[in-house]
Amino acid sequence: MREDRKRANISWAEGLPNKGVLEMCDFSLQSVRSRPAKVDDKLVTRDFGTGTRGFAAADDLGLAVCVMPGTELAFAGEVSCLPAGLLGWRTKTVNHQTAIFRQVNKDKLAAHHDALEFPDGQTVLLTALSEDQAATVLQLPARPATAAEADAQKRVTCVG
Repeated sequence: MREDRKRANISWAEGLPNKGVLEMCDFSLQSVRSRPAKVDDKLVTRDFGTGTRGFAAADDLGLAVCVMPGTELAFAGEVSCLPAGLLGWRTKTVNHQTAIFRQVNKDKLAAHHDALEFPDGQTVLLTALSEDQAATVLQLPARPATAAEADAQKRVTCVG
């Protein structure tokens, strides 16, 4: 069983072939059906009930769509985030409609990693976004030309 889980946790961002490999987005979504993002995909922010939010296919809300670091996204409107902090009763709005998917906190095991970087440099965790926001995949990241680029595109994987 443990070996099966390890195989399921192999990240497609590492350049491994996609055929026959179960793909996984964030570790907390390991029990959710998933597939890799494609250009022109219509996505929706969704709480999968696993302790985190992610992107779902607009036509199948039970299907998580795994986004590679460097992927460019366009939202249908301004991006709204969940209220935060002690006095967090107002929804925060990001005044941009485009973002680049990033992974942060890569050195921390028990942390959310999926984030969006907006044109002004602001980074927001994907799990902090409000649900039901529509986005479209504009562009996937270019194939890495150097080891540093490959490392930047590698998704955090947790095998336990």
